[in-house]
Amino acid sequence: MDIKVAAGSLVDQIADAVIIYVLSGVALDGAALAVNTGLNGALQDLIDAGDFDGKTGQVTVLYPRGVVPAQRVIVVGLGAADELTVDGLRRAAALGAQKARDLKAKTATTAPYTTEKIGLAQSAEAIAEGASLGLYQYHGQKTSDPAAALPETLTIIVGEADAEAAEQGVAAGMAIADGVKLSRDLVNLPPNICTPAYMAQAAVEAGQAVGLKVEVLERKQMEALGMGALLGVAQGSDTPPRFIIMQHNADKASELDTIVLVGKGVTFDTGGYSLKTRDGMVGMKADMGGGGAVIGAMKAIGALNVPLHVVGLIPAADNMISGHAYRPQDVLKASNGVTIEIISTDAEGRLLLADALVFASRYKPAAVVDIATLTGACVVALGTVAAGVFSNNDQLRDSLLGAAQRTGEKIWPLPLWPEYNKAIESQTADIKNSGGSHGGAATAAAFLQHFVDYPAWAHLDIAGVAGIESLGGSNDNPYVPGKGATGFGARLMTDFVRQWQPAK
Repeated sequence: MDIKVAAGSLVDQIADAVIIYVLSGVALDGAALAVNTGLNGALQDLIDAGDFDGKTGQVTVLYPRGVVPAQRVIVVGLGAADELTVDGLRRAAALGAQKARDLKAKTATTAPYTTEKIGLAQSAEAIAEGASLGLYQYHGQKTSDPAAALPETLTIIVGEADAEAAEQGVAAGMAIADGVKLSRDLVNLPPNICTPAYMAQAAVEAGQAVGLKVEVLERKQMEALGMGALLGVAQGSDTPPRFIIMQHNADKASELDTIVLVGKGVTFDTGGYSLKTRDGMVGMKADMGGGGAVIGAMKAIGALNVPLHVVGLIPAADNMISGHAYRPQDVLKASNGVTIEIISTDAEGRLLLADALVFASRYKPAAVVDIATLTGACVVALGTVAAGVFSNNDQLRDSLLGAAQRTGEKIWPLPLWPEYNKAIESQTADIKNSGGSHGGAATAAAFLQHFVDYPAWAHLDIAGVAGIESLGGSNDNPYVPGKGATGFGARLMTDFVRQWQPAK
């Protein structure tokens, strides 16, 4: 869908559908008031009759019968005024766009909804982002023709003086939505297509689109770097691993703060010799959800031209079974020299992250955030509502919590106490890769901390929220698919980087 800005009056627009937003329990205002006047009070009559009250999630359609040029008026409820947030507007925009699609509207128009707390550019961004994400569809490898991509255009109507701010908002919203859709596409793809090499090529193409510097390391280069943890996981697969490095503002690294984003890229996880069950293996194409989120976030960050040096690291490999596969009780050595006793070959994601976290140190980062579908234990703790966040730095943790609040991608702090290290003590190596089922999310985070030597690091465990039916649960968010990949983390990390404040 093409989203653009035009100056004019919403009531005068010729379109298949005009979308307006209405608060609950207050007088009509803004575009809704103008449309109601153009309809000779038809919208107010609907409200007075009790057929529409503007509650969150409500959608209804009015037919102007030539009173105004639009063929239909789609009315979307925003809920109570004191509860309206940017995310609420984002959701309303998704509902409006979906209703326009259901009505087979080719052209739609709308107007920004502003309040004392939501400015015009912010409103335009939320509408563009919500509408674009709400219309996301994945057709995959089906041989049937995909459904028509409707509406074809959404025009946001503003006053002449507001056009520039609205255009900036739309550009930002579309950049973010494009990054999320890339993340969703990568996670939704079958594992025989989305291999480590495919992820690397996707990163290269995303980088070319927005001016990122992208490097891809292959096995020999990883061997030279001593990435024994990552390569230990990869050695059982005939599909070779890749280590993907994406940089925004690489030429300004010495003058800007550096943020490093690290995403787990296990493109399929059998569990290795610690074999998953038949049902447990379904959905494991999504085990690269963290890596997909980082690629999507980096594309958005490049498009937004954020004034920071941002690095995305994606270690990518399959976890398979063969005569070459690593085994329980093997000992691997990570690139910082730490030796790791393998207890479970199904605790493989943390091994990829270990070498990537060590690699991140070379950039002297102001902050490092890793994101991974890491543990079933985090799903037990938080369900499919929120991701867990562990951090060694309170300011970084709070910054991520702020990003979560703004984006609606929920995260919840979990403890990174030193007592959890007891569970990963090994008799034969420095540490072991699994501390057992009790406190599994926390012991995984404790494991990762052995590869961190910078003062600001956070780990996001997104196993319950990345999507795919075996990982995700019910969903009432209209701009997040109810089936398949959610793209969780791409928006969160993009917002975190956009709002970055150096440590005081």
